[in-house]
Amino acid sequence: MNEEELRLLPTTPGVYLMKNKADQIIYVGKAISLRQRVRSYFQPSTKHSPRIARMVEQVERIDLITTSSELEALALECNLIKEHRPKYNVRLRDDKQYPWLKVTWQEQYPRVFIARRPQRDGARYFGPFTEAGPLREILRLLRKIFPIRSCKKALAPDEQHRPCLNYHIGRCMGPCAGEVQVEDYRQMIQEFCRILEGHTEQLETKLQEEMATAAARQEYEAAALCRDKLRALQKIVERQTVVSSVPTDRDVFGLAVTEEASFIQLLQIRRGKLIGKEGFYFTDFLGEPEEFLRSFLLQYYDEQDYIPKEIILPLTLPDEKPVATWLRNKKQQKVALIRPQRGEKFQLLRMAEDNAHFLLEREINRRKLAAAKSQETLERLRDLLDLERIPQRMECFDISHWQGEETVASMVVFQDGHPAPEAYRRFRIRGVTGIDDYASLQEAVKRRFLRGQKEEETGGAGSSFLPFPDLLVIDGGRGQLSAISAVLAELGRADQPVISLAEKEEEIFRPYEAVVIRLDRDDHVLHLLQQLRDEAHRFALTFHRARRKKQSLTSGLDQIKGIGPKRKKALLHKFGSLQKIRAASLEELLTVEGMTATAARAVLEGLQETE
Repeated sequence: MNEEELRLLPTTPGVYLMKNKADQIIYVGKAISLRQRVRSYFQPSTKHSPRIARMVEQVERIDLITTSSELEALALECNLIKEHRPKYNVRLRDDKQYPWLKVTWQEQYPRVFIARRPQRDGARYFGPFTEAGPLREILRLLRKIFPIRSCKKALAPDEQHRPCLNYHIGRCMGPCAGEVQVEDYRQMIQEFCRILEGHTEQLETKLQEEMATAAARQEYEAAALCRDKLRALQKIVERQTVVSSVPTDRDVFGLAVTEEASFIQLLQIRRGKLIGKEGFYFTDFLGEPEEFLRSFLLQYYDEQDYIPKEIILPLTLPDEKPVATWLRNKKQQKVALIRPQRGEKFQLLRMAEDNAHFLLEREINRRKLAAAKSQETLERLRDLLDLERIPQRMECFDISHWQGEETVASMVVFQDGHPAPEAYRRFRIRGVTGIDDYASLQEAVKRRFLRGQKEEETGGAGSSFLPFPDLLVIDGGRGQLSAISAVLAELGRADQPVISLAEKEEEIFRPYEAVVIRLDRDDHVLHLLQQLRDEAHRFALTFHRARRKKQSLTSGLDQIKGIGPKRKKALLHKFGSLQKIRAASLEELLTVEGMTATAARAVLEGLQETE
């Protein structure tokens, strides 16, 4: 931006969105004064870190959204980062998908299960947890105490089903059979959530009293059941370490930063007990540590249902007041942001920071060793195939269909020996009828290279098929390889390195060569190629199944007279599947929005004919 454009920027609070030549948002930031903040990026006298300098070089234009207050700008910044996930903003979970414990609070009879991605669906989420194993063990123990339903039935208030085995063995309260009131079931779920928040004393006392009462009445089976529940609860408590003499809920954040990466260690303390610890590793570090930590906190607590009363931080945030206000509005109670200098809280902070530094160093070393091993494998692959350069970018194609129908192709990309999901592409095969894997592969590869050539001619603007691969891998044998070699020659890319990997004997074929390459089963080069091939197969199969599911959902209804797109959508939204629509009664069909008696009868008759 030139000086004249910078001078015209408003001085009000707001959010700025930096965009590159492809009109992609690469950074979202908030400011008390937009003019002052944006100008700071483009002042010649300002010395930026290498990462900020790279970002500023890519900025083509900046969009602004003014707000009435700094707090409003803070909330807007958080939402925009989550929506667009810009390259240079902090991304909460880095490259991992941490498990969460999901309580479907929006349902009348909530369920509890492990989920990988929190959503704004009205459910309550607890976590994230760094390991799924301990989380499953905690859930197993809690199910001994709380008879929570594990089925996926959508239970309606006036609908009853035959109870399953879990009800008869005391592992479910039988909401499907109307054996428990909604209020009583939800009260149990509320107690379950309190345990996850660290409040165990009340339940422990209650179980002890129930066990004593049952024993006094000589109801020994009931007493034994209370005893087993109490033991399961005590096992959960044993996993929690007492770290504070004050029974207060706290989150303690430790931060470790190097030039290579950064690490945030979170200690979750509930009623003075350490109930969990989570680590977050980042290779993307932009700006000052205070700004980095602030951005992390906003994203982290935006996904949390529970916020403790105290949050202990290693740094003083530059805009601490609006952050505290934002947290208070979300919790509906006061939240204290504390940077301790001495005492018990300082000891907790030092524990978190010591853990952060240790785990950061360990993770950096682990990744360096993995990168060296991957580089060695790629160099061996180059030498094995006589390639001109190391195959940093490898692409693999695979075909999936069902008896020639809904044929699709997948393109999977590995960068530096690791999957790059953002570069994956999939194709619906249009020019081939019936079963013809060769022609299908040819169409997919041809479309990929033509798209890449077109993007190359336009200067790579908005490119999604560039760069071209250093090595092209085809799932199949000599026939598939010959078909692809012919397409590459037709496109003028006969020099494109390409091989095929046959699954049965794991043989590697090269174009126009009779010699077949066979590697030992424990060879790292073969493992890499197998991983690439298997990922292409998985990606193609997933896409094909999605296409078939969509087709099966709509094909039966498409043939019924009087059922247009709106009624079809309403039916699927109400019942969820063709099978459930077929099983529905006339009265149930009439409850669907826009459904008439004539249309409902047509649905029943039409689906009976196609069954």
